[in-house]
Amino acid sequence: MAIHPEAGKKSNPRELTNIARLMSDYFTIRPDMINPACHVSFGTSGHRGVSSKASFNEMHIQAISQAVAEYRLKENIRGPLYIGMDSHALSEAAFITALEVLCANGVETVVQRGLTYTPTPVVSHAILRHNHGKSNDDPSLSDGIIITPSHNPPMFGGFKYNPPTGGPAGTETTKWIQNRANELLMDDNRGVKRVVLGADRRHEHIHEEDYIAPYVADLRNIIDMDAIASSGIHLGVNPLGGSTLDFWNAIAEAYHLNMTNTQPYIDATFGFMTRDHDGKIRMDCSSPYAMASMIEMKNDFDLAFGNDPDGDRHGIVTRSGLMNPNHYLAVMIEYLYTTRERWPRNMKVGKTLVSSALIDRVCEGIGREVYEVPVGFKWFVDGLFSGLLGFGGEESAGASFLQFDGGVWSTDKDGIIPCLLAAEMTAKTGIDPAARHQAHVNKYGEPAYGRIETAADARVRKLLGSLTADKLRIDELAGEKVERVLTNAPGNGAPIGGLKICAPSGWFAVRPSGTEDIYKIYAESFLGSDHLAKIQTQAVEIVNDVTKE
Repeated sequence: MAIHPEAGKKSNPRELTNIARLMSDYFTIRPDMINPACHVSFGTSGHRGVSSKASFNEMHIQAISQAVAEYRLKENIRGPLYIGMDSHALSEAAFITALEVLCANGVETVVQRGLTYTPTPVVSHAILRHNHGKSNDDPSLSDGIIITPSHNPPMFGGFKYNPPTGGPAGTETTKWIQNRANELLMDDNRGVKRVVLGADRRHEHIHEEDYIAPYVADLRNIIDMDAIASSGIHLGVNPLGGSTLDFWNAIAEAYHLNMTNTQPYIDATFGFMTRDHDGKIRMDCSSPYAMASMIEMKNDFDLAFGNDPDGDRHGIVTRSGLMNPNHYLAVMIEYLYTTRERWPRNMKVGKTLVSSALIDRVCEGIGREVYEVPVGFKWFVDGLFSGLLGFGGEESAGASFLQFDGGVWSTDKDGIIPCLLAAEMTAKTGIDPAARHQAHVNKYGEPAYGRIETAADARVRKLLGSLTADKLRIDELAGEKVERVLTNAPGNGAPIGGLKICAPSGWFAVRPSGTEDIYKIYAESFLGSDHLAKIQTQAVEIVNDVTKE
């Protein structure tokens, strides 16, 4: 992957997103429904788009919100809907649009007091608190919406729906909402109900609550906050101008932590960010280029961390630098499953199939079974909810885990608790996460991991998404005998939407993107970078062979 010459550097102010134009486009551009690029499309993390490209406009959000209201009626979900937004500029506009449609449909909607920002995991946590003890068919169950494009650049907008299980909606649900929204758009939104909110944003169906205090208070049930506080370790946090800002300030105050917030303000242009690997502003807390300013400060703290704008991803910075997300997932797993004494011994470890095989080796070392699923955190929801899984994590720095007593915390990715867990393990043992990873390397070997993105039209993506093992004749991978060819995930048997080929010292997986005209190849080797390159070369050859005309 080529690295942009400006990666890791701040943008010229003249190159920042024109927020006024962005907002004007949201309200004035009407999507051309003849063009599929203008349709509502739910990928692994909801619908995302850009107002100037007619893929995230007022009409889209009206239609999606109406579809959600109708879905709730169909499923007899009549409890409050918890809604939050992150700090992207389009989130502000879409938030009000969604409220106007939900209110017109009589949906009792809960918002953060003062209409400020709310992280994705906090919405999930609020849903689960409300639904605790209720049966699956109780009509008073709640659900939620998060208006966010996650870590995407400043011009993006996004919309996610979380059903009563608290986590990302499954494929059946998102397909229903997507299809209904597109039906409405095709009919020029004539089926959309809407009220106009006044300047005070008040309405009988809008209820302001404090999301912050309950979430912060409950942290005692999942993290040893007293150990962190009493240790006095100096922590640095960078919310990357996102929705966790007020939450981190409240956490530091409530638990008397020695914590410095290095980015204590919001800026919709995200002009304080350093450019990502491709030269774009992207609030990816797992990227060393996007986190360059935090990495520069690594020696100022005993431990530092950051989150993306909606707070569902984590980035861990030790005095050794920014940790690779895969490495920290393995560290968390070993620490949690060896210190949470009240967790049942048969609790499995959830990982996505493109996460590092280091996790498999660590799990074998501690005697825990791996539960491998396709890409997307939605596949962990039921397992976390039922207690089948104590932990679910994906290679893109998203994870959640259970409380001390084995109770469910969040069934969506929570970027806050992995950061606090890093602080807990450092405070209680004096060993930071980077040192723990080095111990893994010494014991299990050092993985070399890479990802390749390649342009792909609809035909190629369809072919890759429908591959079956019988179409492949592969006996050897980079000099080693192939052990498994997977088109379904071993954990839950769900289709991968691509394939994964495994050998003793390496593997690769290929899957088409659900939202972009690309496919992705993930690969890993425990024999070094040269062996990784051989795996990647062979992977490209295999893809070219199965997709040729």
